[in-house]
Amino acid sequence: MSLGPLMIDIAGTALSAEDRGVLCHPLVGSVILFSRNYHDPAQLAALTSSIRALRSPALLIAVDHEGGRVQRFREGFTRLPAARSLGRGFNEDRQFTLALVQTAGWLMAAELRAAGIDFSFAPCVDLDYGVSDVIGDRAFHSDADAVAALAVAYMTGMREAGMAATAKHFPGHGHVVVDSHVALPVDRRDLAELEADLRPYRLLIENHVSAVMAAHVVFPRVDTLPASLSHRWIAEILRGNLDFHGCVLADDLTMAGAAAFGDVAARARLAFAAGCDVLPICNDRKAVISVLDHFKPAGLNPASQARLVRMRGRGEPIHGLAGSDQWKEAVVRVAAVSATPPLVLTTEGQA
Repeated sequence: MSLGPLMIDIAGTALSAEDRGVLCHPLVGSVILFSRNYHDPAQLAALTSSIRALRSPALLIAVDHEGGRVQRFREGFTRLPAARSLGRGFNEDRQFTLALVQTAGWLMAAELRAAGIDFSFAPCVDLDYGVSDVIGDRAFHSDADAVAALAVAYMTGMREAGMAATAKHFPGHGHVVVDSHVALPVDRRDLAELEADLRPYRLLIENHVSAVMAAHVVFPRVDTLPASLSHRWIAEILRGNLDFHGCVLADDLTMAGAAAFGDVAARARLAFAAGCDVLPICNDRKAVISVLDHFKPAGLNPASQARLVRMRGRGEPIHGLAGSDQWKEAVVRVAAVSATPPLVLTTEGQA
């Protein structure tokens, strides 16, 4: 069985009979986990093992686990600082800060890989324009070149732990006030004015980033559709102009930022036609069933299948991770970064 384009969620800390049935549908290829799916590391490892055993090839397993406000698994995992805290020393000591960020990327990825997670939606490479609350301290820096360098360092750490990086939110969410979880953001800049936002993607693509997540943001001077549903943004600009050959994910198709563009099956068709390889549908099982019933792609692109396969975790997870010297040193280094505010999210959707 191939890996389908749909990424869906489950309700609890173990698979239900309904979960098992839906996850075996050929249109499904990946699972996203949330905080409600987590009790402790042993339970999480058992859950990921049970998901993996359902099919061959095994479903991909993902989580939104950046650190700071967006960290789904807490007790039993290292509390990761927000990107802004990691990147704040960049102007004063570039090399030290890049090494710290690389360590944080490794630590995040190594802990998730040890629990059976394939990939996390990180790093966030939006610029900190100081206007977006939903981005805020999730941005490494306000300067595009700094964000690019810090994101590559974070990706390098993830790669060392056997995890593919997912840069988000393409082409940029930091310049708009509106949160795409609750409404449709509109950015009225033209393509030339977006060059700073695209600069981190250029460097990440040069360094072979594995995946990019597209934002539910409309740029009307470029296209009338949000980037996540736009052939112009994904096929022409991201894959064409920027020469990106990796996996493209839409942001969660149940978010309000996508809701103006038809029912969820219509959104799935638009995102798929635009060139998205992964179509997340989260926190709405009825929407999942509707898409399974009404989304009928003509066929699965072999190139897309290859991109999905490259998102699988690589190498053997580090057994006894917490006893390793590398883990202990990483925890000490990351713990030295100032504490961040507690998690405050108004939705369990992707961030």
